[in-house]
Order: sequence, then C-alpha cells, then structure tokens
Amino acid sequence: MTERTAFPADFLDAAGLNRQFVFDLPDLPTDILAPLAPQAGERQLILFGHGGRRLWECVQAAGIAGEDPIDDYSIRTVRRWFAEQLPDRRYRLLFPGEARIGLQALGQLAGWHQPSPIMVGVDREWGSWYAYRAVAIADTGFPPSVPLHDRSPCPSCATLPCIGSCPAGALADGRFDLDTCSRYRLQPASACALGCLARQACPVGTTHRYLPEQIAHSYSRSLAVIRRYYAA
Repeated sequence: MTERTAFPADFLDAAGLNRQFVFDLPDLPTDILAPLAPQAGERQLILFGHGGRRLWECVQAAGIAGEDPIDDYSIRTVRRWFAEQLPDRRYRLLFPGEARIGLQALGQLAGWHQPSPIMVGVDREWGSWYAYRAVAIADTGFPPSVPLHDRSPCPSCATLPCIGSCPAGALADGRFDLDTCSRYRLQPASACALGCLARQACPVGTTHRYLPEQIAHSYSRSLAVIRRYYAA
C-alpha cells in the first residue's frame, strides 16, 4: 500500500482557512459523489472551512475589493496552497463555483455541522461562528480525516436563549419559520437586518464570534437575496 502523505495545514491555518477535512472519494455517499463527476486519477475531496475571526482579518489585510471578498480570498488562498505546497498534484476547485455541492451534507459527514434551532450549524467549540469556504477534488493521497463526534451543544442547553432572543418570533413554536424571519428583516427598523440576534444570543463559542464588520457583511448579502426574492 502506498504510504499516505501528511496533510500540510500550517499555511492554511495561518491564512484563516483553519478547518480542513479530507474525504476519500470511494467513502462518499453516492448522492454526494455522483454530481462531482470524478475524473481519472482523482482520489480525494478536500473541504476547506474556517472558524472564528482569523479569516476576516486576513481578508481585510489582503485588501481585496469586490462583491464577495471572502470567496475571492478563499479561492486565491487554496490555489496558492496547491501551487506552493503541492505543485505536482492536480486538482479542480468545485466551490466556490457552479458545481452542485452539498456543503451541509459534507459538514455532517465531517462532524462539523450540528443542527440548531436557528437553522445554522453549531459546534461545541466554535458555536455557529464557522463556515464552509472551498471544496476541491484532487489526486492527493492524504490520510482521510476522522469525523468528529458528540459536538452538539444544543441538547444540554436548558435556557434556549436563541429562541427567546428572536424579536420576530420566528422560533416561537420551536421550529424555525424562514418566512417570518425574512419579513422581519425587511422591516425598516428591523434589529436583525445586519445580524441575527438569536444567533448572537447563543452562549457557545462566544470567544470566536465574528467581528461586527464581518457579521454586517455576511448579513447584508443575505438581506439582498431576501429583497430580490420578495420583490419577484
């Protein structure tokens, strides 16, 4: 058996893409693998994510302008990682891009994504302050990552501050009502236009909470999507 090559994570960690997960393609469920249309020689799928504030700090330091500086930075960083760390490896960057990638499904396989009342993934360490940033398929031979287990903080949460902090009442019956949430965010005086109060009320991972500028950036983009949807 060919010896597996250790995953070179230091560059990615320093660049803010501090969560990585390696899947062997044959181990992926068919519904995830089939849309990827693997090509000859491709052996692994690599999920790149981030947790905490470091990524946003790196994006700001890079001075990237544009509609989505986080995506642009993530693409640039992954490409540089392959070029500098793995110059003899072939890869395709699937996300960001047009490929159909079930990010939450990959997150569940990795053990990153744990369901929460607010429909945002939550993790015992990072809280909800993490995200999926890139997916690549490559001819690499890294040891496959070991899924994380028992990472959900929600079952042991007795007070459920996320539900009580939602000014829209979108969680009133214990289930998230997207329409109620969206319509409240569209109101002129909405307290959640540029940030979810329910999400920020969660006590898990508060030391990793995004900087206010990153929160406003992310929610301004989702608000624009909501406006287009309800204007249609």
